[in-house]
Amino acid sequence: MTRLLGAHVSVAGGLDMAFARGLESGCTALQIFTKNANRWQGKPIAAADAAAFRQAWLESGIGPVMAHDAYLINLASPKSGVWEKSKAALRDELLRCAQLGITDLIMHPGAHLGTGVDIGLARIREAFREILGQSPPDVRLLLENTAGQGSYLGGEFAHLAALLEEFDESRFGVCFDTCHAHTAGYNLATAEGYAQTMAEFDRLIGLDRIKAFHLNDCLKPCGSKIDRHTHIGQGTIGRAGFACLMQDRRFVEIPMILETPKGERGDMDRVNLALLRELAKEDAL
Repeated sequence: MTRLLGAHVSVAGGLDMAFARGLESGCTALQIFTKNANRWQGKPIAAADAAAFRQAWLESGIGPVMAHDAYLINLASPKSGVWEKSKAALRDELLRCAQLGITDLIMHPGAHLGTGVDIGLARIREAFREILGQSPPDVRLLLENTAGQGSYLGGEFAHLAALLEEFDESRFGVCFDTCHAHTAGYNLATAEGYAQTMAEFDRLIGLDRIKAFHLNDCLKPCGSKIDRHTHIGQGTIGRAGFACLMQDRRFVEIPMILETPKGERGDMDRVNLALLRELAKEDAL
């Protein structure tokens, strides 16, 4: 079967341009921003642009396309102005996805900014309850595990478990980021560490809740809580760690997306994807 492997690609020049860039790198899945990731609001998507996106998607033969939400959104914020703007921005992102036919929106849980884990998680859950009733039911939110830096929530699998427990699987899932998990203290570099990490995730959340992966090697040591992505096989996870994931039969149908540096010539997505396909083979190491 064709593995669903891809990268985050630029939409410069038009949303539909993502597919040509994806094909050039050998992608069979994609991730995009539907708007500027560093702004609260984005220019509305014109009907013609949405139609061009859907047509380019159809013609490309590329499989799943996911979107990532804006970095400013913080549903755990104790600042009421930021919290309200975050809810409005996330609602808008969900509507943009629905316009484009994208069914999964990846988001970081947020940072509690000193108010504590329990209060931060409660604010996120409250925001979710409000947003769900005002957003398209065919777009699912995928919570991304984080590096756990500072007051960011999601570095512990228990945080994700607490956020997901009251919500239906049709509306919520997880995007598992390898770099974030490793730097948060879940060792993915060895077969033993990989097995323990996945067993812990399964115990707390359930592996069936993983709906996407971000495949990023990690520049910093396991447990450092510093989020620095690097090319597959060139970081502290290494080839052996990624071989464990790529050969795990439980995940062969799950989309896997690179968020690694593009390289000076813009060719590193193709290089990293080729290596991942090699590592998927049983005799890879």
